[in-house]
Amino acid sequence: MVITKSILRILTLAIAVMITMTVFHSKAEEYQEENLKVSPITASMRERQLKCLADNIYFEAGYESFEGKVAVAQVTLNRASNGKWPSDVCGVVYQKNVVYQKVICQFSWYCQQGPKYRISNQQVYSESMTVAKKVLLEGFRLPSMTRALYYHADYVDPKWKKPKLSKIGRHIFYSDV
Repeated sequence: MVITKSILRILTLAIAVMITMTVFHSKAEEYQEENLKVSPITASMRERQLKCLADNIYFEAGYESFEGKVAVAQVTLNRASNGKWPSDVCGVVYQKNVVYQKVICQFSWYCQQGPKYRISNQQVYSESMTVAKKVLLEGFRLPSMTRALYYHADYVDPKWKKPKLSKIGRHIFYSDV
């Protein structure tokens, strides 16, 4: 049997098409399987996390620069993924500990509830919510804050023996190691 060049080309092309279709079909199935996975976080849970993060940004760094707000948000998320704190944003923000019969909050504004700690400036709160969305939903991060777990205002000195990372606005940020 004699195979001409034309027939050989047609066979080669047909084999290439079959291989391409097989690979494409396999990739399409993988893509569909990945996209059918259900996220364990519902829309209402995400909205609650955004509000908790925006509240924390507002009361801790509402009048700071964009970077100052992001840094506070990033500390909150770093704690949530660290294992030493609750794994939920709201759990981190509203965590209280009792030390020597004294209630201590992770973020001082939460323990000091009162008229001073009501949302009174809607524009500043809106900016805080925008930062919360950028950090929580879009993954925006400051490279200098990847290990930041602690901070305090620059007018206090808690005598921490932690490695200092950076000073942004009125806050000084630290890591564990």
